[in-house]
Amino acid sequence: MKNQPSLQDKVALVTGGSRGIGRAITLKLAGLGAYVIVNYVKNLAAAEETLALVRTGGGNGEVLQFDVADTEGTRKVIAEVIARKGKIDILVNNAGTSADGLLVRMKDRDWESVIRTNLTGTYNCCRAVAYAMMKRRWGRIINITSVVAASGNAGQVNYSASKAGIIGLTKSLARELGPRNICVNAVAPGFILTDMTESLPAEVRGQIREQIPLSKPGTPEDVGALVAFLATEEAAYITGQVIHVNGGLYM
Repeated sequence: MKNQPSLQDKVALVTGGSRGIGRAITLKLAGLGAYVIVNYVKNLAAAEETLALVRTGGGNGEVLQFDVADTEGTRKVIAEVIARKGKIDILVNNAGTSADGLLVRMKDRDWESVIRTNLTGTYNCCRAVAYAMMKRRWGRIINITSVVAASGNAGQVNYSASKAGIIGLTKSLARELGPRNICVNAVAPGFILTDMTESLPAEVRGQIREQIPLSKPGTPEDVGALVAFLATEEAAYITGQVIHVNGGLYM
């Protein structure tokens, strides 16, 4: 029997890792042996709960508070982690926010806050880890985008633009870092069961489900499984790709 892929001795940072998709990603990485750093902004209790689940499963890690939208703060905190742990092998840019509304009614602050967290936050974290990964000539950067980056969605011009920007960032960075054996990919979830989607009216959830060829929503674990695979050596020849996890909602 072939050995299971291993992330033993790897250090992984998952932004927005305390709940939902971020939690599932964290648990998958920890299950393969990675030391996981669970980033959060405000919800310490959720981050500690995620870390407790990691340890219950035999893994190890820590929680780390910082706001990816804070450029200088992000640089400083990640530099301190690299100095203390010696490296960050895997970066998963999962932290994100939304502030939905039609363009003609959208407030400037809602545009700016979503772009700053989702797109600039991804840039901040990538820049903070890139040099250390280049020195070690190994790394995995996995950016969480969205189905709406490709399909668009009424009422989400800010969110769709931020997630589409992540795709361009991913492809360009894959070209820059590929010669140093660093793979950069994007994962685009579709309709995934999280706290956010569960809050949608039942009628809306039903309408979305009807558009999915597999006739069901995805789970955070579906996304986590793909991210974990992309972090392993088995994905060493995959870079610059956008991989959709959406049950066929968008093809």
